[in-house]
Amino acid sequence: MSYLSAEAMTGGYGAADILHECTIGVDKGEIAVIVGPNGAGKSTAMKAVFGMLNLRKGRVTLGGDDITALSPQDRVAKGMAFVPQTNNVFPTMTVEENLEMGAFLRRDDIRRTMDQVYGLFPILKDKRRQNAGELSGGQRQQVAVGRALMTEPQLLMLDEPTAGVSPIVMDELFDRIIEVARTGISILMVEQNARQALEIADKGYVLVQGRNAYTDTGAALLADPEVRRTFLGG
Repeated sequence: MSYLSAEAMTGGYGAADILHECTIGVDKGEIAVIVGPNGAGKSTAMKAVFGMLNLRKGRVTLGGDDITALSPQDRVAKGMAFVPQTNNVFPTMTVEENLEMGAFLRRDDIRRTMDQVYGLFPILKDKRRQNAGELSGGQRQQVAVGRALMTEPQLLMLDEPTAGVSPIVMDELFDRIIEVARTGISILMVEQNARQALEIADKGYVLVQGRNAYTDTGAALLADPEVRRTFLGG
């Protein structure tokens, strides 16, 4: 069984289901990417994994423990961290204060983790006294990811981490995500930049209308002519 296993998730925000028997899994130190057209249920699947959506059917396990009934806060305590696409920093707080907020559940010395975040994102160390709201979009995303890492998660979930950033910043963020995975942290990511995301993915999930359309390694999905034609622009 995968470290994260979300099986046959069915549910939505009201009477109508958005997810239909959707299944997603991530192993330790793996990068799994959810891609698909707009309205496919990608972010909804991520929110369901994090407990922000009540499932009518299906279950979610983390490290073998059934967490289907747990609140998002309890899932954070279990080792999950979630970075939403928008409103993911405290703009009137400094970079360092944002990182400290990420460690709110911890009772140990957070300095070592903060040094690791600064090692991963050196620009944040340079700007640690600046308010996060004054940073560029790419730098704010680094703050958001860094703050999530301050919880010392076992699973890091990223919803559209490269939305609105330049191609150069996107490549840099993806490089950092690879570095995080190499430390043994599992990564689950929703991405509009499907081709680039699948290039770094160990596992890829293509969703269409809330259902699994294709599931394979990132490399296999990139090589699949049907996936390329339908979802990757040829």
